Amino acid sequence: MNITLLSSVVQNTIYVSGFVIIIAIAFIVSILCENLAQKINHTSEPLFSTRKIVVIGTFAAISVVLMMFEIALPFAPSFYKMDLSDLPALIGAFAFGPMAGVMIELVKILLELVIRGTSTAFVGELANFVIGCCFVLPASIIYTFKKTRTMALIACLVGTIVISIVGSLMNAFFLLPAYSALYGMPVDAFVQMGNEVNGNVTSIWTLVLYCVVPLNLLKGGIDSIIAVLIYKRISVILKTATFAYKRK
Repeated sequence: MNITLLSSVVQNTIYVSGFVIIIAIAFIVSILCENLAQKINHTSEPLFSTRKIVVIGTFAAISVVLMMFEIALPFAPSFYKMDLSDLPALIGAFAFGPMAGVMIELVKILLELVIRGTSTAFVGELANFVIGCCFVLPASIIYTFKKTRTMALIACLVGTIVISIVGSLMNAFFLLPAYSALYGMPVDAFVQMGNEVNGNVTSIWTLVLYCVVPLNLLKGGIDSIIAVLIYKRISVILKTATFAYKRK
């Protein structure tokens, strides 16, 4: 962890404290739902095991790599970009439960902070974690109770709807005002940037409606399609690896 990151932590204690509280809430929700699902399904598996730790670390590293491949969108200003970094967390959560998904999201953010630091006073990282969890948690919780392809599709659909709603509200009430204060520019400047790309953008709410909502729907939709298509194959590999590990 470099000096710049340590300085950012000291200077932005409010955002860091909020980050910690949200992380705690995400863990509590995921643990409660995972324990409930195990009771309903009559299964028993420790929340932390060697195989889970290995998968969490591996998938978080893949997420960080995917985060670096951001895609600009023709209907949104340049500060809105799409990546597929939530995909490994979704697959990990399907395989090992909601808490694994939250852990992958958390380790992904921590690795990014260590590698690149923060240029947004933790605002961007906090938003990334929250929106990622809002996608992974609902989807994995639903899938945990009934692991079928149909339920996976329903779970991913719910997760996509949730991030579209949460992402919109976060942008309108938290992110845009926070970035406005951070960079010393009026919120209307972001609206103007959106208008230059998308003529439908004339206010914060139209920026959210015509840029943020389509972005999250597209992101959630692509992550969902890929996850549903490849999850079964990956789960076989994970189970095979787990069996080999148990025999050693």
